[in-house]
Amino acid sequence: MIRRGLEYSAVPGFEPTLLDLYTPDGVTRPPLVIWIHGGGFHSGDRVGLPGTLSPGSIFGALTAAGLACASIDYRLAPAARPADQAADVRAAVRFLVQRAPRYGYDPDRLGVWGESAGGLHALLAGLTIPQVKAVVAWYPVTDLAEFLPTDPADLERQSALYGVLMKDARELAGAASPMTHVREGAPPVLLVHGDADEEVPISQSLRLHGRLLDVGADSTLHVVPGAGHCFEGYPDVPGLLKESVDYLGSRLMR
Repeated sequence: MIRRGLEYSAVPGFEPTLLDLYTPDGVTRPPLVIWIHGGGFHSGDRVGLPGTLSPGSIFGALTAAGLACASIDYRLAPAARPADQAADVRAAVRFLVQRAPRYGYDPDRLGVWGESAGGLHALLAGLTIPQVKAVVAWYPVTDLAEFLPTDPADLERQSALYGVLMKDARELAGAASPMTHVREGAPPVLLVHGDADEEVPISQSLRLHGRLLDVGADSTLHVVPGAGHCFEGYPDVPGLLKESVDYLGSRLMR
């Protein structure tokens, strides 16, 4: 069953934020996975998937595996900062936990999956929201400070993302980055990242993976050979999709 356009939050001055909920037929109280789209914090929506995947494939793969899926919109830059977007993710989790009796999934078996900028928000949710029990992050941004420009010509673009002067951006970048929220007791994490990614370098996942292992967390890193951003140039993206669905199923269906 698909329920489209459920309003999970309304912030004054913005359009209501919506989600689509996909639930598998014939499954009683399935786990729930929240999908968070990418788009460089500026673009994307709950329906679109990376161009290397067929439309709707993630949602269909999750429900075919017996998992429910909520694909969420969030407010976009420049109108919203990364911290505002993280607040939207928290609001979506609250809404979905509260509505679990109505829609029939199990709120105690909640996973989060995101790509690129959405991977940052998936990781941030897993590291800061106790209800999250597993995370998959595809080619995620993990440390925004690494993307702060040194060229003054980039000041206007960066100010649009953070909504502050450049001198204040580093502090906000740290607060919005998964790297600074790593903790003992973090949920299991699967990081999947191409080693030819020039948009979000694989060093972002390598450093976070190391930090998670340092605190004893269950972290798995799959380095995808020859893959660029969105796994461009890799011949078996459906295989990566299956790996991620299987990972979530193994962690949430216990």
